[in-house]
Amino acid sequence: MTYTIVPPALPSLPIIGSDQRFPIRRVFCIGRNYAEHAREMGASVDKSAPMFFCKPADAVVSDGADVPYPSATTDLHHEVEMVVALGSGGHDLTPEQAATLVWGYGVGLDLTRRDLQAQAKAKGHPWDVAKAFDHSAPVSALRPAAEATLDANSVLQLSVNGELRQRTTLGEMVHGVPQIIAALSTLFELKGGDLIFTGTPAGVAALQRGDRFHAELIGVAELDGQIV
Repeated sequence: MTYTIVPPALPSLPIIGSDQRFPIRRVFCIGRNYAEHAREMGASVDKSAPMFFCKPADAVVSDGADVPYPSATTDLHHEVEMVVALGSGGHDLTPEQAATLVWGYGVGLDLTRRDLQAQAKAKGHPWDVAKAFDHSAPVSALRPAAEATLDANSVLQLSVNGELRQRTTLGEMVHGVPQIIAALSTLFELKGGDLIFTGTPAGVAALQRGDRFHAELIGVAELDGQIV
């Protein structure tokens, strides 16, 4: 097959302990999946209706590359999240079926232009420009699920310039991983290569040029980077 222009490169992530890489198809995110974060944003959690949004696959920043401070904002915020990578897909799945799709885990930042998000909320507009901008999804190398030990006490945390900003346990999630995947599968046909950001805890705050961040899903994955 020939193309009229050079096709874009396929975004991918490194895999811990392997020379292979994980190809990225789509990036899904769930909002308001930690009650304390919802409260700090002046929102409530509707457990019966999880809220989803998307980022483009090429928004992923991999391999610890620098993260450019985005245009059109003066209030860039960090949101540390566990990232789930799917090895296969499906539609209208039960939570039990959904759990079998997980290929691996990582940790990432859902970067947010908070001022643009606030403007969109006030006008009832979509959040795309606040969430889906270039370089808005730094993600660590992935650890295969077979090598990861996770439970309700697993710790997710973020430090900026050596100062702890966010810290929680996975047991604080409103919707667990199988429930998130199952709910997404009623809205989209999921496929291998999909990434899912699973929500952020309280403590979101601004990032500035020059800030260095260290995100960690303890015992599973780590991400270091800098805002430039």
